[in-house]
Amino acid sequence: MKKKYDIIAIGMGPGAIFMAYEMVKLNKNKKILLIEQGKRVEERTCPIEKTGVCVKCKPFCNITSGFSGAGAFSDGKLSLYNEEDEDFYVGGNLHKYVGVEETKKLIDYTDEIYLKFGADSKLEGTEYKEEVKKIKEKAYKEGLTLIDIPIRHLGTEKAHELYKKLEDFLEENGVELKFKTIVEDLIIEDGVAKGVIVTDAMKREEKEEIYGDNIIVAVGRKGANWLVNMCEKHDIKTEAGVVDIGIRYELADEVMKDINKYMYEGKFIGRPGPFKDKVRTFCQNPSGFVSSEVYDNNLSLVNGHSYKDQKSTNTNLAILVSHHFNYPFSKPIEYGRNIAKNLNELGNGNIVVQRLGDIYRGKRTWEKELETNAIKPTLKSAVAGDITFALGYRTLTDILQFIRSMDKVVEGFANPENLLYAPEIKFYSNQVVIDENFETSIKNLYSIGDGGGMTRGLMMASASGVKMARILEEKDK
Repeated sequence: MKKKYDIIAIGMGPGAIFMAYEMVKLNKNKKILLIEQGKRVEERTCPIEKTGVCVKCKPFCNITSGFSGAGAFSDGKLSLYNEEDEDFYVGGNLHKYVGVEETKKLIDYTDEIYLKFGADSKLEGTEYKEEVKKIKEKAYKEGLTLIDIPIRHLGTEKAHELYKKLEDFLEENGVELKFKTIVEDLIIEDGVAKGVIVTDAMKREEKEEIYGDNIIVAVGRKGANWLVNMCEKHDIKTEAGVVDIGIRYELADEVMKDINKYMYEGKFIGRPGPFKDKVRTFCQNPSGFVSSEVYDNNLSLVNGHSYKDQKSTNTNLAILVSHHFNYPFSKPIEYGRNIAKNLNELGNGNIVVQRLGDIYRGKRTWEKELETNAIKPTLKSAVAGDITFALGYRTLTDILQFIRSMDKVVEGFANPENLLYAPEIKFYSNQVVIDENFETSIKNLYSIGDGGGMTRGLMMASASGVKMARILEEKDK
């Protein structure tokens, strides 16, 4: 007898988790299955802290895969909004589908769930309005925009605890969680999604067909490449997407002390010349640690996180350049993967780190130079080298120009001993075309979260899951 569910979600990131949570609240009679290629949240640990090197965890990287997805294991920041905001400037495009006011309500509701399951009640970035205003004005003079919104910081280790409670809640309420399982293909018949074909992630031998009335793609950035393949194979409509390519920047807490104190995370956006590409800071981690994570085909990418308790003396943040491609090129993910591959080869399979001053001098960084460098790298497995061999002239020019502008806002931001780690790349599928009910061009196939290009962060991805559940419940009435 064929297995049949009311709802099947591919992926167990925040979008799928909150979809299932909300559906349990709305209708406990629904038979729900979540499928994940990684492990349970309590089984997700990164050996690099003990081994000093990335061991390429099997079946998939424990940072990028598993219950709660990649975002919660980088830092665990929930971006909210200001009441007076008439638009959303970070987090994605959920508001483009449901409206700004509805998105605010969804975020408020989702935030309450996070608080219920143990999120810190403290909101960063709400106490120092005048100080933030002065920094914003200073940034504006340098052609930079500072986005200041309230942030709730979970912390990497506390996020584990919170999502474990959500994992338990779902199972206690009858939601089936299927781990270490790969979705090999979608079952689509006559333009209608009917189910999925899965296999064991470790053995990859026998395949199983699982059927469902509603199939939700919630794969996150880790699944962007898979989603591209599915869209091409099944003719699922997409639009030209974007790939964010850049570096992870590490500098002294002392330099970033005002930003860290007043906002916790400063989101700066610029369009430096000569290319005028969008360049932004992302995922700032005060007193944090640079980390490595592994994607498909053993590609190592750099990221960062910060704990509630364990602290370093450095702040790290991403500096990302958004690349939009036009006809005839339509493969942004492949472009980013090639850059990552070349950088990995330069680092012998590891992340490459270089001092800013060495880039200006036109030389590589050597290991012995890092030993005496004022900024000590927190990612011990990173290999000293030269990122300029692979990052690309346009991308690197954008980043260096942006750093110069930031130095006029935050003195010391362009210190020659600051560190650049590469590659940091945010993969998104070509934007999956969906309607106001998040349905794709294939009937009963839906797309939410980061992977399909709707959202770009924990909070909005979670909110998209809540809305997805409400849409499906309304559909059955």
